[in-house]
Amino acid sequence: MRDTQTTQLTIDPTHAEIGFSVRHMMIATVRGRFGAVTGTVTVDEQNPKNSKVDVTIDASSIDTRQEARDNHLRSPDFFDVAKYPTLRFVSKRVEGDPRNGEFRVIGDLTIRDVTREVELKATLEGEGKDPWGNERAGFSASGKINRGDFGLNWNQALETGGVIVSDEVKLTIDVEAVKQAPVAETVAA
Repeated sequence: MRDTQTTQLTIDPTHAEIGFSVRHMMIATVRGRFGAVTGTVTVDEQNPKNSKVDVTIDASSIDTRQEARDNHLRSPDFFDVAKYPTLRFVSKRVEGDPRNGEFRVIGDLTIRDVTREVELKATLEGEGKDPWGNERAGFSASGKINRGDFGLNWNQALETGGVIVSDEVKLTIDVEAVKQAPVAETVAA
């Protein structure tokens, strides 16, 4: 048996954003975000590769700055938020050492009850105390997915060739998390 120390960080929903971008009509990029994000980051102090991330996103919080498009994205054509109200990412492993700045987080992303493995390139942006004495850490990450892999297949062909919405979706993630008290665990060796 060995003791391991983990630090739990809770994502601050007021300082978290999950952004995305897709090509529109093959000529422009449309960007959006999910505004309601909750989750935790658990850091294994002795073995950072065993650290974990668990994030839940409220699908109805989608915002592309265009109400009609947002309502369409909430419909059964896309996220079907009435039936599938959340998206979730749960890490399976961390590659690289987060303390050195850049690392990769590999995990399962679930959208519309379809789960696929995704890889995120992540960066520890910094750590510090806020004016109220809370310890905080900032993380950013990026990646890409194929929306069709999650059943988000709606599209329309264009007269000039191509389609309205690209299959590739680029992800950008920025979160700030508040550290909770360290937790000592006993783990079987």
